[in-house]
Amino acid sequence: MAVGPTIGYVPGVFDLFHVGHLNVLRQARAACDVLVAGVVSDDVCERAKGVRPFVPLGERIEIVDSLAIVDATYAETTLDREDAWREVGFHRVFKGDDWRGSPRGLDLERRMAPLGVEVRYIPYTAHTSSTQLRALILGGAAPRPAAKPAS
Repeated sequence: MAVGPTIGYVPGVFDLFHVGHLNVLRQARAACDVLVAGVVSDDVCERAKGVRPFVPLGERIEIVDSLAIVDATYAETTLDREDAWREVGFHRVFKGDDWRGSPRGLDLERRMAPLGVEVRYIPYTAHTSSTQLRALILGGAAPRPAAKPAS
């Protein structure tokens, strides 16, 4: 049985901050007592996604940290979520529901379970994404989000 506040953790790049980011943070906030946003460093983003964020890490942290619903921010400087857990000590990690059932999501669940961390999925805001915004900024056509199957 946990004693004390439930600490939630939302990792993300939070580049080109948009309503999808806000939705994830709001929903995570409602499911924990303390909300920590893990802002992925420029180098880690480039290694994981193959692109560097438009907005530098320090500015992204400042933006996310200014939100009243976020209690603290943490700069993620490795690809290992367990490193973040050792530093932050979260009880729940929140990811977009596009991770549910995916190899990445299943791996995250497998790695977090022995640590006593619950993985919760939050509805992904498909109509707005940093990938779409990036494409528009670079002058290309924005990729259309995949249609979600009816539930």
